[in-house]
Amino acid sequence: MDTAIDIALKFAAITVAFVVVLLVVAYTVLAERRVLGFIQGRLGPNRVGYGGVLQPFADLLKFILKEDIVPDKSTRFIYFLAPVIATMAALMTMIVYPFGPEIRIPFTSITIPLVVTHFDIGLLYVLGITSIGVYGIMLAGWSSNNKYSLMGGLRSSAQMISYELALGLSLIGVIMLAGTLDLAQIVDLQSGWHGTRWFILFQPLGFVLYMISAIAETNRVPFDLPEAETELVAGFHTEYSAMKFALFFLAEYINMFTVSMLATTLFLGGWNVPFIDMFLVRGTLLFGLVSALGFLVKVIFFLFMYIWIRGTLPRFRFDQLMNFGWKFLLPLALLNIFLTATIIYFFPNL
Repeated sequence: MDTAIDIALKFAAITVAFVVVLLVVAYTVLAERRVLGFIQGRLGPNRVGYGGVLQPFADLLKFILKEDIVPDKSTRFIYFLAPVIATMAALMTMIVYPFGPEIRIPFTSITIPLVVTHFDIGLLYVLGITSIGVYGIMLAGWSSNNKYSLMGGLRSSAQMISYELALGLSLIGVIMLAGTLDLAQIVDLQSGWHGTRWFILFQPLGFVLYMISAIAETNRVPFDLPEAETELVAGFHTEYSAMKFALFFLAEYINMFTVSMLATTLFLGGWNVPFIDMFLVRGTLLFGLVSALGFLVKVIFFLFMYIWIRGTLPRFRFDQLMNFGWKFLLPLALLNIFLTATIIYFFPNL
């Protein structure tokens, strides 16, 4: 049974994790608007606070004060439930990512694992929970009683189910190399060679397939067909306004953060910072803080890739989207599994 201290530490860890996630998400939106402005030769938001630093809080206030309009012919309960499902499915995965090693508080015997909770099947949990997010989008499109919203929901169900298959198969190579679904163990296995034994070195094809599939799963450009403003007005969230729209907006960016954390954990060594063990003692507070900062820097790198891709690539047609997933990504994912199995068979000590 957990002691009062253990319960307090877990509660504090959950609180810190969610606050950090929401702050990173808020400023990812600002960073995206500024970077896209730079790419397109304009400024972006820069009026609220120095350099626009308070813009996320101004946006939040706008969403809170904005009029909430509900369509008369909508299925009201499902209409209200859909954004909640999308946001909760996005947030629930945060508890299993190890964002740092176990550290000891100076001058005490208290050790704190830098992870909210530890599952032996953490990777399976992440894949299972994220797959629920499609229900929020599908139900939003159907319950709005709007043909454009319904089209967005149908596109989303086809797209996300299709690309989930390629995404899951792209991770099989990492699972074969690690021999476990435990995210903490997968990170530990990448701590060799002074923290540089990252699985991206052994799974470059799997990494590329994962990133493409993950961008499609999060409905981002060039795979944003469920929203497609030029075709569907705004897709599945056409009829949503105020805080309900904000929840869908939040869910999209949290999913971007989730994808980035999973890519960091599985392919870029997680919290392992190259050669840090040559200068700092593992288990100390400073080692933990530097490792957690290294993890955050890797995640921010992936978030920047999302923004860069959005400002660079045009949108697919829907038939191109489906053909790309089923006829290109899926065969390559199966090929990656075959190659990984062959290498493990001939080089078992790799």
